[in-house]
Amino acid sequence: MLDMDRTLTGKALLTNTIGLHARPSVKLTQLAKRFQSSIQLALGEAGPWIDAKSPVKVMRARAPKGSTLYFNVAGPDDEAALAAILALIENKFGEE
Repeated sequence: MLDMDRTLTGKALLTNTIGLHARPSVKLTQLAKRFQSSIQLALGEAGPWIDAKSPVKVMRARAPKGSTLYFNVAGPDDEAALAAILALIENKFGEE
């Protein structure tokens, strides 16, 4: 049985050339929207947290290359969601 009160956390270093700008932001939000879980993103461990399913909010983060992105994921498919998002970032959003 899943623990609905748990929140998974993860972090990933942005190593792609342009960081989290337009195309990577759209790819991240499109991926996040495939999952039922709540997915929150921040540029620091303490927040402020933004909805990773909101293209406008994610683009507004404007994280440059070398930034660490922090994630909080909670919901029925949290493990799959976190793994997919970290893999997307690790693979430089498939752009390099």
